[in-house]
Amino acid sequence: MDRGPRDPLMAATRTALVVRGGWEGHAPRECTDLFLPALAAASFSVTVREDLEVYADPDLMARTDLVVQCWTGGRLTEGQCAGLVTAVEAGTGFAGWHGGVVATFQDSLAYLRMVGGLFLHHPAQHVEYRARIEPEQREHPIVAGLPDVSVFTEQYWMLTDAFSTVLASTTIAPSATGQGERLAVMPVVWTRQ
Repeated sequence: MDRGPRDPLMAATRTALVVRGGWEGHAPRECTDLFLPALAAASFSVTVREDLEVYADPDLMARTDLVVQCWTGGRLTEGQCAGLVTAVEAGTGFAGWHGGVVATFQDSLAYLRMVGGLFLHHPAQHVEYRARIEPEQREHPIVAGLPDVSVFTEQYWMLTDAFSTVLASTTIAPSATGQGERLAVMPVVWTRQ
C-alpha cells in the first residue's frame, strides 16, 4: 500500500510504535521509557510493544507514523521484516539508537539495507571519544545547534554504505583498530531515504 509521503504537521495526532526487547544489557525498557514523554509532548499517540510480531500486523503498520526501535539481537521472520520495510518504504519514519538498531537482525538483508549500518565490534570497551557534527550538515534539523561532544561509552566499528547521510562521525584511533596505522572514520548519527 503506497501512502505517499507523509506530512506529520497535517495530522492532529500522529502515531508512534515503540518496539523494545532483545538483549537486556542495552536496557530497552528503561531507555525507551525516557522517550515516551517527549513523544506524547510532540502529539504522538504511543503504542509500546515488546514483541516483533507487531511488524507483521499490516493494519497497525499502515496507521503508524513513526517506529522507535530498541531491540538488540534476535531475528526477524520474513513476514516481520517485510511488514517493517514496507511501512518505512511507504513513509513511516524509523528511529533508534545504539545496538537497538545496528546490532540486531544481522541475517535480514532487507532490514540492513533499510537501516544502512551493521555493528561489527568495539575496538575498545568504553573509551572517551569525540562525536563531530559534519560541517555540511550543521543546519540539518536533527543536529542543528548541537556542538561536537565528547562521550565516554562504547565506540562502534560499523559497516555502512554511501546511501546514508552522515550527520555526525567519530574517528577511531589506529591503536584501537587492529587494522594498521590508518585512522578509521565511523558514522555515529545518520539518516537514510
